[in-house]
Amino acid sequence: MDPLEHYLLNITRRRFFEVAGRTVGAGLGLAAVHSLFGAPTNPPRVASAPTLVPHFAPKARRVISLHMEGAPSQLDLWDYKPVLRGRFDQDLPDSIRQGQRLTTMTSGQTRFPVAPSVFRFSRYENNEQGVWISELMPHTGSIARELTFIHSMKTEAINHEPGITFFQTGHQQPGRPCFGSWLSYGLGSANANLPTFVVLITQGFGNMQALSARFWGSGFLPSEHQGCKLRAGRDAVLFLRNPDGVSPEDRRRMLDLVAAVNAEEFARSLDTQTQSRLAQAEMAYRMQSSVPELTDFSDEDEETLAMYGPEVKTPGSFAANCLLARRLAERGVRFIQLFMRGWDQHNNLPAEMRLQCKAVDQPQAALVKDLKRRGLLDDTLVLWSGEFGRTVYSQGALSETNYGRDHHPRCFTIWGAGGGLKPGITYGRTDDYSYNIVENPVDVHDLHATLLHLLGIDHEKLTYRHEGRDYRLTDVSGRVVKPLLA
Repeated sequence: MDPLEHYLLNITRRRFFEVAGRTVGAGLGLAAVHSLFGAPTNPPRVASAPTLVPHFAPKARRVISLHMEGAPSQLDLWDYKPVLRGRFDQDLPDSIRQGQRLTTMTSGQTRFPVAPSVFRFSRYENNEQGVWISELMPHTGSIARELTFIHSMKTEAINHEPGITFFQTGHQQPGRPCFGSWLSYGLGSANANLPTFVVLITQGFGNMQALSARFWGSGFLPSEHQGCKLRAGRDAVLFLRNPDGVSPEDRRRMLDLVAAVNAEEFARSLDTQTQSRLAQAEMAYRMQSSVPELTDFSDEDEETLAMYGPEVKTPGSFAANCLLARRLAERGVRFIQLFMRGWDQHNNLPAEMRLQCKAVDQPQAALVKDLKRRGLLDDTLVLWSGEFGRTVYSQGALSETNYGRDHHPRCFTIWGAGGGLKPGITYGRTDDYSYNIVENPVDVHDLHATLLHLLGIDHEKLTYRHEGRDYRLTDVSGRVVKPLLA
């Protein structure tokens, strides 16, 4: 709902005459009436209210986003290019690079030597002619029939901070709401005892980019729509437990007193952030019991724990966070964001990728299998992505066993599962160097539009008025990629 509309709806009769009386006294009575009733000669278009969505029957009811922060190399995981083995250390042809802008890390190189992947690929059966997947992801290969691969993703950003910001919010500059916040605003909560949007973070291996809290921020949306980060260890949410000597009854009385003070403040100012603070305090109170139950795996059977792998009992591991994601999904949390750090391999790529893939391969496959066997995959949309791709040429020194890759926004691979996606297909194609898209490009706005469509939302209609303009996740573009839909 538009903030002005929200303000007007909360004006009481007494408040109207109080404000109008003061304004009339100043000689502006007519203007006061018009401003209070929102009836100018040419009224602005009011942003779509959240209660109007979903706009049509949804296929998905929630999202689990697995973001590999740092940008994993599509060439070493998903985009099989066997022809490159015969082009080792050859210069990347100018006809392929086409003057593409480079980062400062490789702009000074005099050569751009082709670096074929050192990893073997195997063909896994899907619902087409099969899909080639790296030896680093055998568990993920075992669920190939469930996966929807997009080999033709592209983005506008070439560096991590704007790249992640763009992938999460649809804009390279900070300050806009992320996908999870839009979903919280649009669809609301399906569990009154847990946040609508939860964030889980795993520390990886090697070079790790900074994770800014604004990657799960609500931007200009009301603050209750921001992501709630769950931490590893004893206190999943800071300051959630009562201090020593404070009983639950004491906490309840304190919240009631604060609520009364905030209610008086809202009656005076009609500031919607006052209501947001009230909602957040009440949510924190309910989470005092719901979060400990959520993070306690003692009710999981040994078969399930074994499926996620040996690290599942280590708090904060990717395996533990994937299991937490499933538990959040079955409790009705709308958007679950997992960040796996450490994919920024500018050098020593083969060794670091082995560690990264060992940490994520079994848990992410287990997550999809677990959701399916519990009947949750049909309406849970799982997304695996990075912020951009990696170059075919080596950054710095190149040998037959070691190399690094620079940032590459022109093409990369992501995959999804469930939630109305067409399973077992590949979409889009790159050239022999995995450098340019040659078939069916998909940009970030297209991806967002498609995901919202699966959630029953018309991406052009979910808007929020801010500073005189209606904003949306897909900015001023985006199309639903219909071949991806089941």
